[in-house]
Amino acid sequence: MIKELSPAEVHNLLTAHGILLVDVREPQEFAAARIHGALLFPLSSFDPAALPAGGDVRIVFHCGSGKRSAMAIARCQQAGLNHSEHMAGGIQAWMAHRLPTVTLDPTSGGVIDRR
Repeated sequence: MIKELSPAEVHNLLTAHGILLVDVREPQEFAAARIHGALLFPLSSFDPAALPAGGDVRIVFHCGSGKRSAMAIARCQQAGLNHSEHMAGGIQAWMAHRLPTVTLDPTSGGVIDRR
């Protein structure tokens, strides 16, 4: 079973340090636009065993639109891990809500930090 969290819920949980946000997009997507505090674990090389373990680490996945993060959850569950949360709509929904991101300026290559 997959539990979807809204971008606002994920933002609040990140701000409160209540989750570890795992981005399963590819490195070039992550470089172009990312969420502050998200860790990159690309789905193309995704290994559930490589995720941080132990304690009360609550992991929430995200991708571009929600499809790949759901696939990551399925892989975790097949591996016997109890991760089941992802952000509905992915980073597209996050950016539509104008939440903080780090992006690259396509004209200069400079970093744009939108907090």
